[in-house]
Amino acid sequence: MDVGTPEQVDLTLEDERLAALHIGTAWKELRRGAAMSILRDHMFGAGKDALEPGQVDTLDLLVQQPAWRMSDLADALRVDPSTATRAVQRLERSGLAERVPSADDGRVVMVSATSLGVRRHDAIDERRRVSMATILGPFTPEERQEMAQLMTRLVDSLDAFAERLVVRG
Repeated sequence: MDVGTPEQVDLTLEDERLAALHIGTAWKELRRGAAMSILRDHMFGAGKDALEPGQVDTLDLLVQQPAWRMSDLADALRVDPSTATRAVQRLERSGLAERVPSADDGRVVMVSATSLGVRRHDAIDERRRVSMATILGPFTPEERQEMAQLMTRLVDSLDAFAERLVVRG
């Protein structure tokens, strides 16, 4: 299935192919590299109390407002509702989230962070803040701005490509 567009890069050109290989290698290291594993453990915990990145993403949203409808939470996470439900269930087992029927409609389930969840999130957020300040320290302010713009464009490009895959599916 061809999902290319007129903006597609010509990977037969050596410079373009090498750039794509370097980006792919960096992407893999960001996802699976030893440094990322150490960083995840540092920020999210290790051992039986460790949170998975998806759980942290969920907790990030849960602390932003008093309660979420499960369907709205799944949409905000950009995941299938069953995936959001599993993340919430794991957070519930850890005492970090709770689900209750909606006061307006008993058929609707609302989920929120517990006080323990808020405290855990605050600790994670502080570790992330300090970590990012240190990680980004070697870059100039201009480089950080450029990196932020390029990362945003990369995410937008990934989203557009995924949308084409779904539409052409």
